[in-house]
Amino acid sequence: MPLSARTLNPAERIDWLRLIRSENVGPITFYQLLARFGSAEAALASLPEIARSGGRAKALAVCSRAAAERELALVHDAGARLVAWGEPDYPPPLAAVDDAPPLIAMKGVSGLFARSAIAVVGARNASANGKRFARDIATQLGQQGFVVVSGLARGIDGAAHDGALATGTAAVLAGGIDRVYPPENRALHDQIAERGVLIAEMPIGTEPQARHFPRRNRIISGASLGVLVIEAATRSGSLITARFALEQGREVFAVPGSPLDPRCRGTNDLIRNGAILTESVEDVLRDLAPSLGRPQAARDAAQPTVEMNAVGEPELAHARVLVSDLLSPDPVPIDELVRQCQLTPALVVTILLEFELAGRIERHPGNQVSLL
Repeated sequence: MPLSARTLNPAERIDWLRLIRSENVGPITFYQLLARFGSAEAALASLPEIARSGGRAKALAVCSRAAAERELALVHDAGARLVAWGEPDYPPPLAAVDDAPPLIAMKGVSGLFARSAIAVVGARNASANGKRFARDIATQLGQQGFVVVSGLARGIDGAAHDGALATGTAAVLAGGIDRVYPPENRALHDQIAERGVLIAEMPIGTEPQARHFPRRNRIISGASLGVLVIEAATRSGSLITARFALEQGREVFAVPGSPLDPRCRGTNDLIRNGAILTESVEDVLRDLAPSLGRPQAARDAAQPTVEMNAVGEPELAHARVLVSDLLSPDPVPIDELVRQCQLTPALVVTILLEFELAGRIERHPGNQVSLL
């Protein structure tokens, strides 16, 4: 059952917030639950039973209505709003991503993502030339009608935001919508809140931590038609953003640099492996031209599921054993689990949903899962 694009009423928004803030519920699980039960309210009532079916002994922590109402009030007090998947302000390209956040906090200009967006990311310890190029090309992309998306980090990110302030820029935060990071970008953060838009997936008040940045990076790439990387070392977080872009079917652009500069090794490797060599805004426009004005392919938010009463408990118990025996701490594609256990995809997805709510598995990019 695909989710319809509409504006949630206040009760639904609270239920959505409660569901995504409940223990072991990530974006993919959220959409599966919503598809199976038809509403977040019904899904919330079923969480404990599903977790028990997956082998959980202790009670699952379900977000209370009072906690959700407090968070929503804090978001409003911060001058922000919670935007749900499918609502008008939600970035359309991001809505097409399998693990798109069901709710994002947004602060700033409404309707910015009615325009196409491109991400510009790169090194924090960027060179003077790298920052100048980022600022100049962001200005030119803005003049061509693009929203420039980045992560508000020091270096390339900050320069890209600065270059696109006059035309429209979006900063995706690793922490809560009320947290400024890094502190030296506070003035830029405030300017974006007034003239562009700030976006955060994490609950308000959350301090950014290392594990939050990859989640932020998937939103940067997911909200954009393509990702332009300017200076990135071989283990740079910008390369994680580029990898997400490839997994999401986005274009990856890279600016070449000196082989003597470690900050350029990652970008040069991207070009070596098929990224579009970029020296000017024309290189970007030429490759994105076929995508401009074309609606993003609609995503069916539901994964295949099966009603619990459609299969008997003996069959379910047997399926749980088969799937469990094939899992390990190393990630495995769900398609491979289906092939090896010879169960229907819907049944395997249902068992994995139980295991995730029980806290037994972890999901990984590329539709993979592993044992915890």
